[in-house]
Amino acid sequence: MSLKAISPIDGRYAAKVAPLSDYFSEYALIRYRVLVEVRYLQALHRAGLPQLQSADAASIAALDEIITNFSEADAEEIKRTERVTNHDVKAVEYFVKERLRAAGLDDIVEFTHFGLTSQDINNTAIPLSLKEGLAHVIDPALDNLVTKLDALVEEWKDIPMLARTHGQPASPTLLGKEFAVWTARLREQLRQLKEVPMSAKFGGATGNLNAHYVSFPDRDWHAFAGEFVEGTLGLSRSYPTTQIEPYDNLASLFHALSRVCTILIDLCRDAWTYISMEYFRQRTIAGEIGSSAMPHKVNPIDFENAEGNLGIARALFSHLADKLPISRLQRDLTDSTVLRNIGVPIAHLLISTQAIEKGLSKLLLNPDKIAADLEANWMVTAEAIQNILRREGYPKPYEALKELTRGRTNIDEQVIHEFVEGLDVSDSVKKELRAIRPENYVGRF
Repeated sequence: MSLKAISPIDGRYAAKVAPLSDYFSEYALIRYRVLVEVRYLQALHRAGLPQLQSADAASIAALDEIITNFSEADAEEIKRTERVTNHDVKAVEYFVKERLRAAGLDDIVEFTHFGLTSQDINNTAIPLSLKEGLAHVIDPALDNLVTKLDALVEEWKDIPMLARTHGQPASPTLLGKEFAVWTARLREQLRQLKEVPMSAKFGGATGNLNAHYVSFPDRDWHAFAGEFVEGTLGLSRSYPTTQIEPYDNLASLFHALSRVCTILIDLCRDAWTYISMEYFRQRTIAGEIGSSAMPHKVNPIDFENAEGNLGIARALFSHLADKLPISRLQRDLTDSTVLRNIGVPIAHLLISTQAIEKGLSKLLLNPDKIAADLEANWMVTAEAIQNILRREGYPKPYEALKELTRGRTNIDEQVIHEFVEGLDVSDSVKKELRAIRPENYVGRF
């Protein structure tokens, strides 16, 4: 952790987001660019381009080592070249050419980056790094969080709890069911997230593969590009395009991630509120301090930390989704610096999932407080009573219960049972009504 880091994700939280460095750092971007350049050259060789056939298949396959052995020192070499070229992708091209010369493949050097523009590299390298970063880090983190929530759903599925709508006492619910709402919402967004195609642009300077067709007009270069992007890289080729990927699917991805953040904010706020209501207490950790002034404090800091980070993530995901699909004419450069920041909201999301897990692990159910709130709110049985009276054909049951309960604070078991005794219904119905209690009027889950 660097104490001089400007961003907390590279300072205070660096250890928490370290796995993302392999996908969203400057090193990662350079490595993925190298990967695309090498894979492209290998694809040209497989396609039978005569000018590359002086290299045998074994030599071309051995180019894999440029990728597998790629190091921070290699990335530094490319950055030194960039300081001269003032062009990041051209520096990558020169690096690959040097490695080809070192391997004795001078005859095919100039087919590195053949017919391509920078965005053919960026708009394949970035979605590929994003796809793999999500698959290897974020998806498992979110799946693990859902699994932990599932365990709490199971643990608390039979715990009756007073519900609150508009902040006021409402028909009782089950604590496990309330947490199941979040798992259901998260699962649906994760399903949608995984269905968004990871799109890539690969079409030359303005999207028409001009240089390819003018050089080799008898080849189906669009078919080649489709096979390269989809078969070799495992992405979905966008076509037709301008110089750049239109980013519509990337916007969908960021919108889905933003919705995940929204759901988790909702979870954090409700967990925080339940703690403030004393439905949960929190495990204390030796040596931990809640307040510099008040020794008794055990604050819900993990949920607060997560909520703050989720807010930053959601704002950045929204900006990415709103900005990226807009570019002047065939392209402007505004997407370039924005794309360099896609790891930032993802890092804040990862920090948040870890904080929520930590917060959940501290929760200690306080059944006495939950039960006391139910006992103090017998008026919530009014809904049950008036609907049974509807079933029995009793005149104006809603109005009768409204007159009894609305605005009153002294409704208890005795008041309800006295009301039931005064009803003009059968003894069996009265018995049924007397059996209704706040803790058993919870429906089914």
